[in-house]
Amino acid sequence: MASEESSLRALESLMTEFFHSCTTNERKREIEELLNNFAQQMGAWRHCLYFLSNTRNEYVMMYSLTVFELIQSPTMAFLGLVLLKTTSEELACPREDLSVARKDELRKLLLEQVPTVLGLLTGILETIWDKHSVTAATPPPSPTSGESELLGSLLQGTQYSKLLSQPIPALDDDSQQLCSLALECLAHLFSWIPLSTSITPSLLASIFHFARFGCDLRVKPKTPPSIYSSCSSNGEHAPPANGGGRPGHETGGGGQVDRSRLGVLAMTCINELVSKNCVPLDFEEYLLRMFQQTFFLLQRLTRENNAHTVKSRLQELDESYVEKFTDFLRLFVSVHLRRIESNAQFPVVEFLALLFKYTFNQPTHEGYFACLDIWSIFLDYLTTKIKSRLADRDGVLNRYKDALVLLLREVLNRIQFRYNQAQLEELDDETLDDDQQTEWQRYLRQSLEVVVKVMELLPSHAFATLFPVLQEDLDVYLGLQQFIVTSGTSRRLNITAENDCRRLHCALRDLSSLLQAVGRLAGYFIGDVFAARFNDALAVVERLVEVTCYGSQISLYDLETAVPSVLKPDLIDVHAQSLAALQAYSHWLAQFYSEVQRQNQSRFISLVTSTMDATAPLITAKVPEKLLLSACHLMVSMATTVRPVFLVTLPAVQNIFNLITESQTRRLPQEAHMLVCRALSNMLLLPWSNLPESEQQWQTRSSSHASLLAALTRHYRLLRGTANQPPHRLGLEDTKAVLHQTLPVLRDIVDSISGESTKSRQICYQSLQESVQVSLGLFPVFIQQPDVTDEMLSFFLTLFQGLRVQMGVPFTGQIIHTFLSMFTREQLAASILQEGSAGCRVVEKFLKILQVVVQEPGQAFKPFLPSIIALCMEQVYPIVAERSSPDVKAEMFELLYQVLHHNWRYFFKTSVLASVQRGSAEETMENEAQFSAAMQAFGQSFLQPDIHIFKQNLSYLESLNSKHKLYHRKLFRTSMLFHFINVLLQVLLHKSHDLLQEEIALAVYNMASVDFDAFYSAFMPEFLNGCQGVDANQRAVLGRNFKLERDLPSFTQSVHRLVNDLRYYRLCNSSLPTGTVKL
Repeated sequence: MASEESSLRALESLMTEFFHSCTTNERKREIEELLNNFAQQMGAWRHCLYFLSNTRNEYVMMYSLTVFELIQSPTMAFLGLVLLKTTSEELACPREDLSVARKDELRKLLLEQVPTVLGLLTGILETIWDKHSVTAATPPPSPTSGESELLGSLLQGTQYSKLLSQPIPALDDDSQQLCSLALECLAHLFSWIPLSTSITPSLLASIFHFARFGCDLRVKPKTPPSIYSSCSSNGEHAPPANGGGRPGHETGGGGQVDRSRLGVLAMTCINELVSKNCVPLDFEEYLLRMFQQTFFLLQRLTRENNAHTVKSRLQELDESYVEKFTDFLRLFVSVHLRRIESNAQFPVVEFLALLFKYTFNQPTHEGYFACLDIWSIFLDYLTTKIKSRLADRDGVLNRYKDALVLLLREVLNRIQFRYNQAQLEELDDETLDDDQQTEWQRYLRQSLEVVVKVMELLPSHAFATLFPVLQEDLDVYLGLQQFIVTSGTSRRLNITAENDCRRLHCALRDLSSLLQAVGRLAGYFIGDVFAARFNDALAVVERLVEVTCYGSQISLYDLETAVPSVLKPDLIDVHAQSLAALQAYSHWLAQFYSEVQRQNQSRFISLVTSTMDATAPLITAKVPEKLLLSACHLMVSMATTVRPVFLVTLPAVQNIFNLITESQTRRLPQEAHMLVCRALSNMLLLPWSNLPESEQQWQTRSSSHASLLAALTRHYRLLRGTANQPPHRLGLEDTKAVLHQTLPVLRDIVDSISGESTKSRQICYQSLQESVQVSLGLFPVFIQQPDVTDEMLSFFLTLFQGLRVQMGVPFTGQIIHTFLSMFTREQLAASILQEGSAGCRVVEKFLKILQVVVQEPGQAFKPFLPSIIALCMEQVYPIVAERSSPDVKAEMFELLYQVLHHNWRYFFKTSVLASVQRGSAEETMENEAQFSAAMQAFGQSFLQPDIHIFKQNLSYLESLNSKHKLYHRKLFRTSMLFHFINVLLQVLLHKSHDLLQEEIALAVYNMASVDFDAFYSAFMPEFLNGCQGVDANQRAVLGRNFKLERDLPSFTQSVHRLVNDLRYYRLCNSSLPTGTVKL
């Protein structure tokens, strides 16, 4: 490598010297002789291939190409294909060392050669196929009669019949290598050339010939010789396709390339074509032909014979080929199904039958997941189509009904141990992935998504399929009571035989899955279809209530079992899933309640009462947490979504009130405690549905809520006495424990009613008032304890977001004043400098509170604006300006944006008349220094590497311009506009935020459009004159190429051209030898 690199440097020096104006003719002859001698050397082309790939010197490129021309011969086809691929890779999407004009010219020249190149590649593939087809072995066995019929509908015409009947030839090593290179070239060409008739039927046919190689079962390699070990006729080694060996590349026995690799490369070509969404009208026929040929391959993949099942066949194929084929199916369904479906020559239903076989014979879980995704895309397409063609709904559905029924049944079977135990037991149910779910959970979730989508299309049939299966497993579960044996204080499940335990385990796992499925269907029984599907929904809910009551009454979670590590978790999970499924029907119960509000409510009351009877016994610290949390969530839904008037009077609910408010009771785990408190609070605070204000019983409920909150905050309110004393070590931890237990509960209660009626929020604040005052008194005491301050500010933030009106202006002002006085610059610095710490979170929450304050309409909080802006610009900003501090910085800039957006008239006193009579009067500017400082902070943020802050702040400026004409304001226009444009262009030049190219170009356009004349006549010349690394002629070219366009697409194109060409000129100039005279 070092020698080739030094040779390249020497060649660049010679070429530059040869073309330099100062070089004498005698020296040029010497250089020419040296170059000619090099070109005649054996293997010179290999060095030139390296030079071409690693140089930016145009003279070296020209020389290298000349050497290649000298060595053309039929045996150099390998080299030609390598060069063709290199040309496609390097010139179709060239690097930045070319001007836009040259890039456009190259692309145009390349596109002109595309028909010729594709013709050459077609010729190579056809010649090799035809040459080896002559000596092919006996043809494959005929397909069965059923398969022939299917193929008859998929493949019409003699061309496809020929494709079916031809055996796959045996290729020698050189031919396989040549075909691999040709297919690699095609794959790269297809990635950038547009679809056109240059991609001929014969080329497509050739590609599909080679795609068939992937359908053959693999021959395991005995030895792995290099595929590049063959020699050409002149004794030189042929070059590798990618400039080097392929690590991990499979090889066939006897030195042959693995035949399946040809299939993988061919499918890569096909997928490149199918991935293009923009299909010209004249290419649609070719597209249809492609799909017909691909589905011939799908039929081969899913064909059974005596030797192989479909699954074993797929298992023995190259994994990469199967993945490529699945990618093709996904692209076909997501991009092209809408084009092909109505074509009489493409039988979609038969295709779905093949896709069904392919899906449910996948050898890997990942392959199965990928196929389920394809079905989800198809179901989404079908749902959208039906919604847009309501008149033809039944016709469309009937066409696909059989396929949907089969799909539903098979997916349900696949999630049940009774049908699929071996595969399901392979799934990991412990390790969490990036989405915080186990492999089993992912499997179940993706399966249930398909079930739900079929339910949306065929609700009655789906329910009729699912509910009987659920009933079977429920009968097993409900029959367990007879096997419970009580001995003293212990209770045991008397099922001990290994086979019986295994069968019970499978039945319980299936029941758990089916309960989740039933829960997912809840949304299809409400709304307009409530009455039509009422009986089905009622049957489900009554059954779920029965199961939850049964589970709670006999406490299955508390039984001793023969296999406790397996059966106990199963019993807990079924009980938890039955509660979760019932919770999913809370919206149905709410609609049921509204329907019977003025009628006989006995059936509804019975359901709710039984539900709470099932829930209440589980609200105890003795119950496993998974089950406890399910019960708590169900209770929250009953209180929040269903809201029965009588709920709070039920004995079961009264028991829970007593449990929570009695201080002697063992406390629930924190999350469960919060959920129960939320449910009890909401029962008393939320308005009852369909009842007038006069019947809401607010007075009684207000009193009850005050009592509830008094009990919940009993210990917290006793801390009032410590407010004027510094915390002592002795009682500090106890005090902090009370704070951390109480404030999250209060915060959750406030948050749950923040969007509710004024009356609910008034009652809530009345009950909280004393605790809020205690919190404010404690705040200064704990200012040096960031973990406590973090909790307190979280509470105050929730108060400001949900109850600021109820708190009133004077008390709110007192809180803000306290915070502003406590957060000194020293305090802020100490907190912010510990990035990611509790102190940092405290500052973030403080800034969030101020964001809420500055958004408040009216004049109540306007007096705080100067202090808030000063805090931002004089205390927080100097600390974070030169540091990353991404979280604090993001909140600080959001606060600045909200100050500007919601308090525009604090800076600009434009009268209504002046705004109507545009141009008649300039706005009056106030607080100019603060406005300028804020704009400077925004501008400074664009010079820093944090792309998230950059994107956020750019969107803030654009928003201020959209809503308040920021860029048009005199101060901004005259003293800031050009500075911002300059900064944004410099960012584009440095390529530091390339992900935001389009957003930056749009912002530059919006700023320039304020005064295009000034932009073109004043800014552009000034900008170009300030550009370093380019000469006067290059500046002039850059200026001329920036067209005086005023529409967004043209302007954006000019910006990108300017950036590209300026970088190109700098690159060229910096690579010239020292002392070069530029003409």
